[in-house]
Amino acid sequence: MPPINPPTVERQSKLWRLTMSQWLARPPAELFTFFGDAQNLGEITPDTLHFKILTPTPIEMRPGALIDYRLRVRGVPIRWTTEITAWDPPHSFRDTQLRGPYRRWVHTHTFTEEDGGTRCDDVVEYAPPGGPLAPLINRLVVQRDVERIFAYRAEVLAQRFGSEHEA
Repeated sequence: MPPINPPTVERQSKLWRLTMSQWLARPPAELFTFFGDAQNLGEITPDTLHFKILTPTPIEMRPGALIDYRLRVRGVPIRWTTEITAWDPPHSFRDTQLRGPYRRWVHTHTFTEEDGGTRCDDVVEYAPPGGPLAPLINRLVVQRDVERIFAYRAEVLAQRFGSEHEA
């Protein structure tokens, strides 16, 4: 299996932007279906976060759908609510934090057919808490945590769906 490129984070004014791209050996529709089922979030989230969906399932995914979660970040219990703000099967969707640990969290997922599989792109625009201390908090804690979560997710997805290009 080829190495997984780590997620990258860049600062853009008062926001940070995480980008990640991963090729998986499945068609876009299959991967969109997997990602579009909120119950699969637990599978691609590190166990250390104690992630649990509180919204009754199944959740009808569509623009305006709300999903409530409970997790632990560095041992601190967090409630998180996201809204699906864009839904374009099997190409893309976006979830936006309404309540949670960040001042802003907007995660766009896109699925593009490529080389007999799918390139899955993630773009997350986030702003950590802390006001004027946000850059320091991001550098010391948040960015590393977010990068680790997405690296874990990439490894799980590669194992589940395959990440080698066929010859």
